Amino acid sequence: MSACYPLLMGKRMFLFLLTNLAVVLTLSIILSILGVGRYIGPGGLDIGSLAIFCLVWGMGGAFISLQMSRWMAKQATGAKVIDGNTGTPELDRVYQTIASLTQQAGLPMPEVAVYDSPEVNAFATGPSRNRALVAVSTGLLRTMRDDEIAGVLGHEITHISNGDMVTMTLLQGVINAFVMFFARLIAFAIANRGDSRNSRGGGSFFVVIALQIVLGMLGSLITAWFSRQREFRADRGGALLAGRDRMIAALRRLAANRELVDTQHQALATLKINDKSSWMVFFSTHPPLEARIAALERM
Repeated sequence: MSACYPLLMGKRMFLFLLTNLAVVLTLSIILSILGVGRYIGPGGLDIGSLAIFCLVWGMGGAFISLQMSRWMAKQATGAKVIDGNTGTPELDRVYQTIASLTQQAGLPMPEVAVYDSPEVNAFATGPSRNRALVAVSTGLLRTMRDDEIAGVLGHEITHISNGDMVTMTLLQGVINAFVMFFARLIAFAIANRGDSRNSRGGGSFFVVIALQIVLGMLGSLITAWFSRQREFRADRGGALLAGRDRMIAALRRLAANRELVDTQHQALATLKINDKSSWMVFFSTHPPLEARIAALERM
């Protein structure tokens, strides 16, 4: 392991904590301006204030993260942006392939980056079609042929074309808001059962946390299901852009290297073309590669 690795990980952890602190501070200021930081008053629970409070935290956090997604992804993986004139043939071919596929899809050119990792993987992120990032691992470049790489890149370009990052953020934000709202509502009801409406008890902090965990797990079933459907759609789009045989070949190559998936950055797991399937299939963000290949073969 390089002597610089602990310093690099320390820097990334510091930036992660700093980013989250900035998000919390921003949302706290917004809530203070709206005057809904306190949703329990002398008259009991103020449903309107609670709804706004949860909406700001649920949706606000998700959309701030989306706006910062390119920067955070590059910081998390150490990805380096390339411009197609690196002088390294394999990197320049990746850039030119993405340029060709985005033109074919009628999209603006995204940022293109490469990150150093043995995993055979790639991902796309960004707040919009005009501000997207496509990144590939060095492991993918070493393992895949050019036609297979084209299939992977077609898949990622389709994610951008479909607006999957924005849709996923919207869905996650709504679920976050509902989880926060109902966890506090149920906790309040438990804490004040049998009391008059004037009770000011908001429920135990630990009860709220426990309810958020349970409701959050139920909500994750919805986001996982949607994520699996968008992977099927991106595979079909990749087949249309790069060719069905190339897309199938790419998925078969991923299946042959399914153990080479980096699990250090779970926040990026749903963005990648390949992820280790969960033993609980309903919580898995990616369908089994065999099912994805079979779906393309039936196209």
